[in-house]
Amino acid sequence: MEESAGTPFIAEPKQGKRSSLRNNETLAGFLFVSPMLIGVTILVLLPIMAALALSFADWNFVQGWDGIHWIGFDNFGKLLDDPAFIRSIRNNLIFLLAVPVYMIVSMVLAILIDRYVYWKGFFKVAYFMPYISSIVAVAIVWQVLFQPSYGPINEMLKAIGIDNPPKWIADPKFALSSIMMITVWVSIGFNLIIYIAGLQSIPRDLYEAADIDGANAWVKFARITFPLLSPTSFFLLVTGIISSFKVFDIIAVMTQGGPIGSTSLMVWYLYDQAFNNLKIGYASSVSVVLFLFVLLITAGQWIAQKRWVNY
Repeated sequence: MEESAGTPFIAEPKQGKRSSLRNNETLAGFLFVSPMLIGVTILVLLPIMAALALSFADWNFVQGWDGIHWIGFDNFGKLLDDPAFIRSIRNNLIFLLAVPVYMIVSMVLAILIDRYVYWKGFFKVAYFMPYISSIVAVAIVWQVLFQPSYGPINEMLKAIGIDNPPKWIADPKFALSSIMMITVWVSIGFNLIIYIAGLQSIPRDLYEAADIDGANAWVKFARITFPLLSPTSFFLLVTGIISSFKVFDIIAVMTQGGPIGSTSLMVWYLYDQAFNNLKIGYASSVSVVLFLFVLLITAGQWIAQKRWVNY
């Protein structure tokens, strides 16, 4: 077939050159991501596989590699009969209630700040500061606030007529709820920023059309704001529940799982068995159960999101 006048002829690259170019691009891509892949393999994948393998063993790392005794599923059988482990699961499930609480508070604050408040930047920074602050500093401040005898919170409660205020983190009945209150206070800032970003992505035309139709504030929230924020809420719900199963630092600083195990969550129980009691195999079986809990709950959320998340 002849060339048309004035149109230069461009030869297609040969198959071998095209394949060589693709291979070079693939190699370059692997070279760019290789540092991350090596880090993830050494710091994440290998420890996960080691924990899975050690969950079937009875091992104290002080004894060295020769001290490993393979016992099959005995560790998992012991977990079912361990009241301290069952209590840590129950505490973790109760702790999950903090997630919807700080999500609701964050959503309300985000709507107020985005629509009705001046100095939006100031409030964003003010609410976000606890989230980026050192958890050790936060825990120490709240230890002072919750001090049962002369703490500011109890002094304020006595001033308004409550003679016997709670002892907070010193009382097994209130210790877990006290930790949940701190978690809510810390987590509001991150959720607030994400919700404000979600609100700003909602088209203003929808609210203008609702105003023309005479919709009040509640109707606009129920029919426009809440449904269009559902992807944001789903993201925060998944990440919040996963984070609630990883709570460790604030427990380690404030209560060390006490008093009498009332604040012992699964990660703290795992740490206690591994590094205080030196039961590495038993602690590894706890980590496997923790992984299964997070996996099942996350999978359930992904299945349920099809009914309430609007993309």
